Amino acid sequence: MSTLQDVMVQLRSAGTAQNRKVYARHGAAEPMFGVSYKDLGRIAKPLRTDHALAGDLWDSGNHDARVLALRVADASAMTKTRARRWLRDVDNYILAEALGGLLAQTRQARELSNEWRDSPSEWPASVGWFLVACTAEQRDIWSADELRTLMGQICAEIAERPNRVRHEMNAVLIAIGLRDGNLRRSVLKLAADIGPIQVDHGETGCKTPAIAPYIDRTLAHREKMAARRAAKAAANAKA
Repeated sequence: MSTLQDVMVQLRSAGTAQNRKVYARHGAAEPMFGVSYKDLGRIAKPLRTDHALAGDLWDSGNHDARVLALRVADASAMTKTRARRWLRDVDNYILAEALGGLLAQTRQARELSNEWRDSPSEWPASVGWFLVACTAEQRDIWSADELRTLMGQICAEIAERPNRVRHEMNAVLIAIGLRDGNLRRSVLKLAADIGPIQVDHGETGCKTPAIAPYIDRTLAHREKMAARRAAKAAANAKA
């Protein structure tokens, strides 16, 4: 079993000055080593799920260690207490979305989203809305009427919410639009009424996607993948 010291040595050796510069432009703060996502994946693979180690990595305060923590943490073991404590340490969108992705796999996803979405602070609200984006297509978590209510809230508030919250609200509209045809028509109408959503991505090449084209591309990709699976199944049936 790997110890915190073992993993920190690996992270330090994999970090680069160039990656530190890149991550800083995305809002990450020191201390950090600047480990590429490829190397993070390489380091994470043999660790598998290790919730105790994840806690130690997070408590180190190192940005790369915290990203890794969110990869090896056990979603089934995440408590609301730990989720809230980790959220207090989030100070950039990289960690916000990684934490949201982990918590979206938990039984508390809906409850935590409800708790955080309306926060006046950028990062709690960002994670709260990101949780909606991750779970909007899950009918056991959100009803269509509840999603329509959230759409109305987005329409009323998006222009005044903090920068990154606007980005996550945009993602929510895309996710709702992917759920079914009726919601998609409502989302496309709402997107046309709202117009382009302005998000400042700073000195990066990132962009907030336009809703309608992104939905179209995603649906086309899903259709393509479904056709491939059907063709593979047919070929296997003949074999």
